[in-house]
Amino acid sequence: MAGSAHKKISPSGSAVVPGNVPLANRHRAALALSRATQPAREVREVMDIRQAADYLGISSDSLYKYASESLIPAFKLGNRWRFKRSLLDHWMELQSSHGLEAAPGKSVKSRQKKPVGRAN
Repeated sequence: MAGSAHKKISPSGSAVVPGNVPLANRHRAALALSRATQPAREVREVMDIRQAADYLGISSDSLYKYASESLIPAFKLGNRWRFKRSLLDHWMELQSSHGLEAAPGKSVKSRQKKPVGRAN
């Protein structure tokens, strides 16, 4: 075995020559560095269903249902749903302020338990 390099086997099964970093780890490190140096994803004015669902923090299935039932501002471009960020922001403002305005005017009585009669 004189003159032959001893190879170590990494957990992934690839050969590692002492002093070298496995190619997969170098790729991961480069990818992490490129993500760290890139600016945050830009939120577009017109978004598709996936982008709008991410923006609103809901599932795309729920957003599709809301759009098809006209519960949320959306329009179709061809056969695909599109959402304008400014309209979604305005809609959210209306929804949140609507809830605040209705609260003081309504008097909601809590359900009270009937008094229990005493045993004689």
